Amino acid sequence: MKKKCAVACILMVVFFLGLAPPVLAGAELETVKAEAYIMTEADSGKVLLAKNENKRLPPASMTKLMTLLLAAEALEEGRVTLKEKVSTSDHASQMGGSQIYLAPGEEMTFEDMLIAVAVGSANDASVAVAEKLEGTHLAFVDKMNAKAKELGMKNTQFKNSNGLPATDHFTTAADMAILARAALRQPRVMEYCSIKEYPLRGGKFILYNTNKLLWWYKGTDGFKTGRTEEAKNCLTSTVKRDGLRLIAVVMASPETRGHFRDSMEMYNYGFARYAYKTFVPRNKMCGTVKVGKGRQEQVEVLAQEDAGALFVKGEKAKITSKQMLLKYVDAPVSKGEKLGEVQIYKNGTKIKTVALIAAQNVERGGILRQIKKMFVETYLL
Repeated sequence: MKKKCAVACILMVVFFLGLAPPVLAGAELETVKAEAYIMTEADSGKVLLAKNENKRLPPASMTKLMTLLLAAEALEEGRVTLKEKVSTSDHASQMGGSQIYLAPGEEMTFEDMLIAVAVGSANDASVAVAEKLEGTHLAFVDKMNAKAKELGMKNTQFKNSNGLPATDHFTTAADMAILARAALRQPRVMEYCSIKEYPLRGGKFILYNTNKLLWWYKGTDGFKTGRTEEAKNCLTSTVKRDGLRLIAVVMASPETRGHFRDSMEMYNYGFARYAYKTFVPRNKMCGTVKVGKGRQEQVEVLAQEDAGALFVKGEKAKITSKQMLLKYVDAPVSKGEKLGEVQIYKNGTKIKTVALIAAQNVERGGILRQIKKMFVETYLL
């Protein structure tokens, strides 16, 4: 009877352990003092470490990463140019906090304003950019919230473009990691966030990047810090080493510079434990496809994103890839059009597919060109 009871108890323990969430292999990171944090692999979004990642907290100036993302998209769409002048409104000039001391009516290029946001975390420049793009600051905030919803940031609500304290202005570490992945797809955001120092107003005003990991941690190239009394110390950052790119978000770190220390603790863990095998890097040319009836006879093909896979160091896993391209396509061909794919396999199971896309447009050739080509192929080849 006692033996049966013991067996029953063991089975019950096993059952309830099966219901419990898995314990992260990084539980030893007790030195991370942030109230909430997350670390993900940038390519797949796989969560490697997390604590209170869905807790709503004020993001402070990490908010500006959304401002930069929307500004970069506006540049892509041609709604504004880098050299276009931005005039400072009375409202923008009154922001206070971290700023570049814009005076009412003062003008700067759109590019200088963006760099002031990315490097100097300028609250006044953030509002000036917002007003330039949408007419009013509130209209821009509406766009920020719409973009957050589009990206799947389910626990985020913005009330301004710069992160100054405001009622019901919140996000989560998990949502900021989603925003960071979107920002990685914008070269302009990455370019500006990685600038260590920048001369403004003809060199009379020098900006120094608030993200000290750019100096302190090898491979860092983004993103934004945040600091208010309410939010404490926050940082959304990204680091790439040996093909592996990680994203780390820390929120409400209580100590001065604690957001940097906490982030480095997390990165040390991530790079010690994980590695990444790359088959085709993002934007690398990896073949050509023959084009019929076009102004050129072939189009180059590139990978839409990194084609590779994350693995645990020492893990006995066979990671392979298979590349497939169309042999022929008729013009017109649009830049970005899918012409093939790379399939990634782990131990024979497909785990990822990356599109191979056209690197440029190929217009349809004129009738005379087609007749000439037909003549050459028929009689001269």
